[in-house]
Amino acid sequence: MESKISRKRHIAKTITWRIVASATTFGLAWLFFKEDPHVAEKATGIAIAESAIKMIFYYFHERAWYKYNALK
Repeated sequence: MESKISRKRHIAKTITWRIVASATTFGLAWLFFKEDPHVAEKATGIAIAESAIKMIFYYFHERAWYKYNALK
């Protein structure tokens, strides 16, 4: 039972953290482009790109750690 709760909790925390992180990136991009008439589009594009790129980097980061731990 604890395993299911723990997994659901980790999934929920992962999703909520991704929302917080992307919202922060969106806010920063908005501040940088606040004078631009296309600020919303630029900030959204940056937040989406940042999210996708970081997920890819995280995957390879995890794979590297997995391989490192397998060497022990």
